[in-house]
Amino acid sequence: ELYMTRTLIAGNWKMNGLKASLQEASRIIEGLAGAHQNADCLICPPATLVMAMADLASGSALQIGGQDCHMNTSGAHTGDISAGMLCDAGATHVITGHSERRADHGEDNSCIAAKTSAALAAGLVPIICIGETLEQRERGETLEFLETQLVQSIPDACAGKPFVVAYEPVWAIGTGKTASLEQIGEVHDFIRNLLATRFAGQGEDVPILYGGSMKPSNAAEILSVSNVNGGLIGGASLNAADFLAIYAAAV
Repeated sequence: ELYMTRTLIAGNWKMNGLKASLQEASRIIEGLAGAHQNADCLICPPATLVMAMADLASGSALQIGGQDCHMNTSGAHTGDISAGMLCDAGATHVITGHSERRADHGEDNSCIAAKTSAALAAGLVPIICIGETLEQRERGETLEFLETQLVQSIPDACAGKPFVVAYEPVWAIGTGKTASLEQIGEVHDFIRNLLATRFAGQGEDVPILYGGSMKPSNAAEILSVSNVNGGLIGGASLNAADFLAIYAAAV
């Protein structure tokens, strides 16, 4: 391969983190300073901490992202945050279509495609999430369902712009269950083929992250699977030592 996809280890803090939690971010920044930085490293804190954490991480190897953005650039949307606001606060990335947003807020694929387009327009790198439920997997519908999510959640606006796809089997998020290496490989290869077909010359290089109970004890073996280019880490990213251990497995 002439061009190797750059690995990304991304932490999603979800609805966790107060000002005191910036100390964990400081520990992550310190840990990265002493590491081989062959992989990118990102934390997506709650919106209240994006600016403070971006200021803290300025000039370091740690990048900061948002967990969601609105599809509109501004307007009468109380409680929402635009992609431009995240960018202005120092974010470089934003998660779109996380299964918790899909479930808790009824976000469908077209909504996620619109949010992703808004992120791209603001200059953010979207991390577009897809994943099936346990029922769908048990019915043998996994690949068919993921293909629909991929096709409909990724807008054409992604062509020629950096974006990331994250595969998060819903049944493995925060449950302690992890997909088998065979299951992960099958899905990641499937995603790669779809991306390579749709985005010729670009889809081969889009980072595909695995999310779903990745932790220090299983990170190395998951990251060694074909077409796994990093991880979207939930719980383990709240602890600097655990997160840095996962990062170390990636480099």
